[in-house]
Amino acid sequence: MQNLSKKVGFALSMMLLGCLLTGVAMSLPHGLRHDAMADQLGKSQVPQQNLAAAQDMSTAFRNVAEAIRPSVVSINTVVKGKATRNQGRRGALPPGFPRWLEEDLFNQFEQQQAPNDQSGMGSGVIVREDGYILTNNHVVNGADELMVEFSDGRKVTGEIVGVDPETDLAVVKVGLSGLQPAAFGSSDDIRVGDWVLAIGSPFGLEQTVTAGIISGKNRVQGIVSDGEGFEDFLQTDAAINPGNSGGPLVNLQGELVGINTAILSRSGGNAGIGFAIPVSLARPVLSSIIESGQVRRAFLGAQLGDVNPDVVQKYGLSTTTGVMISSVLDGQPAAKAGIQPGDVIKEIDGRKVERSSQLRNYIASQTPGANVAIQIMRGDRMVNMQVKLDERTSEAMAMFNPADGPIPGAELQPVTPEVARQFGYEDLESGLIVTTVAEQSLAAQVGLQAGDVIESAGGRKLSSIEEFTSILVEAKKRKRPVQIIVLRDNIRMLLPFLGQ
Repeated sequence: MQNLSKKVGFALSMMLLGCLLTGVAMSLPHGLRHDAMADQLGKSQVPQQNLAAAQDMSTAFRNVAEAIRPSVVSINTVVKGKATRNQGRRGALPPGFPRWLEEDLFNQFEQQQAPNDQSGMGSGVIVREDGYILTNNHVVNGADELMVEFSDGRKVTGEIVGVDPETDLAVVKVGLSGLQPAAFGSSDDIRVGDWVLAIGSPFGLEQTVTAGIISGKNRVQGIVSDGEGFEDFLQTDAAINPGNSGGPLVNLQGELVGINTAILSRSGGNAGIGFAIPVSLARPVLSSIIESGQVRRAFLGAQLGDVNPDVVQKYGLSTTTGVMISSVLDGQPAAKAGIQPGDVIKEIDGRKVERSSQLRNYIASQTPGANVAIQIMRGDRMVNMQVKLDERTSEAMAMFNPADGPIPGAELQPVTPEVARQFGYEDLESGLIVTTVAEQSLAAQVGLQAGDVIESAGGRKLSSIEEFTSILVEAKKRKRPVQIIVLRDNIRMLLPFLGQ
C-alpha cells in the first residue's frame, strides 16, 4: 500500500507539473507561446538545406521585380466616338439583379445621346530616359487620348511617335526626363526552359508580376497584320492576360527580352500560352521610329520557301536544311547578286538560316542599302556572295503579285539551268517558265499551266519578263493579238493573246 501511495503521488505530481507548464505557455505572448508549444509538439521535419534553392529563386524574382518596376507603365487610351443612341448591353448586370430595376436602368441609358467613347488599357516599357516608351500597336491604335501612369503614381499625357502594324509595335513619348529605362537583353541567346517574368497591368491591376519559363521560340502564329506581318514570337507560360499587352518580358538579370503581345486562349484569359515579340525584332523598329517616325525596311527581291522532306524530294535538293529561293525578280537585289531559283540559303551574315520567316525577318530588320553576306547551296557546292539590299516598298512588293504580271494569274521566271531542271527540261537557253497559275485567273482561262515555257511572243524570243511585258503593252495599244509560242513537255503550241 505504501508503494502504491508513492506511485499515485508521483503520477499526480507529474500531472500537476504538466498543467502548470501548459498554463505558463498559454499565458506567454503569442510568439513566445508558439515557440513553447512548438518545443512540445516538435519542429518542422523539412530539412532547411532543401529550401535553399527555392529561397534563392524567390530572392531572384523579388530583385528582378523591384529593379524593373520603375521602367513599367500603364497606358490608358480613349477613342472618341460620335454621339449615338446607345442600345445598352443586356446581361451586363450581376445575376439576381431585380429585373424591373434592370429594365428601368437600361431604358434610361438608351435614351442618352452622349458620345460613344471607347477606353482601353495596356502596358508599356520605358526604353530611354528622355521619355520614349515601347508598347504594342494594338494598345494605342486609333487612340485620341493617351494617359501614361508610372510606378510612382504620376500620370502624364503621352503622344504617339510612330507605329508599325507589321510587327504590332508602337513608340509613345511623354514630356519627362530622368526616367529609368529597361536594360536590353538578348532574345537570340535566351533558351527554352529559361525563367522569365512578365510585368504589366492585366485587368487594370498595375505592376502585376508573373513568372514562368520560355516555352518555345520562333513561333509564327499568323496574327499580326492579318497574317502578313513579321512574327518570331517567344512563347512563355508566364501568365499574360488582357492589359499585359505592351509590357516587358524580362530574364532573371532584369533585362528586356520581349514585349508581351498575345495569348492563345479559348476563354480570353490566361491558358499558359502567351507570346512576346523578341527584342531582336523590336529594336530595329524602335530605332527607326525614333529616328524618322516610320519604319524603313530592306528588300531582297526573292520569294522564299522552307526546306522540308517534300521539297527536298520534289526538287532533288542536296541539303535538308536552309531556305530555298523559289523565284527572283529581274533587276532586284537577289538577281543582281546572282542568286537563282533553286538556290538554298544556308547562312546570312554568319547566322544559320533554318526557316523562311527567320530570313524574312532578318532582311526586313536591315536598312535599305545595307550589304549582307549570304552563303548558298547550289547543287552540291557552296557559294558565297554579297547582296546590296534595296528598299521594301508597296511598289516593290506588288512585283510579287502574279495578277500584276504580263499575264494576270501567271507567275513567270526567266529560264535558268536550275529552273529548267526543276520542271524537267534540258538544254533550254531562253524563254519564261510558268511556275504557278492561279485558279480562275486570266492565265488559267487562256490555257496556261504550271511548267509551260513561253518561248516567244510576236515572233521575238523572250529572255526577260520586262521584254514580254513591253510586247503585250504595245499589242494592246494597237489592239492586235500577239502570237505566243508555248512549249509544254515536248509539244509546241500557238496561244493568241491580246495583252493586258
